[in-house]
Amino acid sequence: MTSLPFYQIDAFASRTFEGNQACVMPMDSFLPDETLQAIAAENNVAETAFIVQTGEGVWDLRWFTPTVEVPLCGHATLASAHALFSHLGYDGEEVAFDTRQSGQLTVKRTPDGRYEMDFPAPEIRKMDVTEDVAAALGAWPLEAWGGPFYAAVFADPEDIVSMQADIDLIGKLGVMKDVNRGNLGVLAAGGDGVDVTSRFFAPASGIPEDPATGSWHCMVAAIMGPRLKRAFDCYQAYPGRGAKIGVELVGDRVKLRGDAVTVIEGKFSL
Repeated sequence: MTSLPFYQIDAFASRTFEGNQACVMPMDSFLPDETLQAIAAENNVAETAFIVQTGEGVWDLRWFTPTVEVPLCGHATLASAHALFSHLGYDGEEVAFDTRQSGQLTVKRTPDGRYEMDFPAPEIRKMDVTEDVAAALGAWPLEAWGGPFYAAVFADPEDIVSMQADIDLIGKLGVMKDVNRGNLGVLAAGGDGVDVTSRFFAPASGIPEDPATGSWHCMVAAIMGPRLKRAFDCYQAYPGRGAKIGVELVGDRVKLRGDAVTVIEGKFSL
């Protein structure tokens, strides 16, 4: 029987039961894809991150939901850096992660003890608001944007917090051009002590609603950064958990900042 190191971490969280759960599993080399997918399904959290060291301060990184491999995952990247800094003896200033579809991503510690991730800013474009989207969300947005996901902008943060989205309908929205509308985010300016309030629904990736989503906040940065023209704080209002995410659009890059807490440390047996 083979045993692999295993860390379950709440990312974008300052304490247990906040943010988003990620499992981080360091390996000497990646196991076959079907094995990685089976492990992620067994872990049954939003993402499992697999990391393989390739050089000094450099790791290959892959992310799997319980059903698919994804091109970018912010909270599991933050969790991977937390595992390296807090449990695996890494004492460098910055961690570099090489990924298959999102290039090299870096994570460093900030003076206030949080982690800062450097991600590419996505290209976005205005899109039409359609009746099927409004039906799935139970409300008609002010505007919509396309990019890695479909984004619906509302007038009031309370519209986001109280939203009763129809997950089955969101999952059936399908694809329009290159926008995967089965993964859909909603946002509004303002909120309780924050600049932006959002939520993210991802049934197309096997996640009805995600508690904290770094890749989604890259798109939030692209939408709200030009309007606010400064770093800003976001609250992802997942019912019962919630996540605080610092966001800053810097040219064609996005800085995401947050905390992380280890919940479980152990071994995964194969």
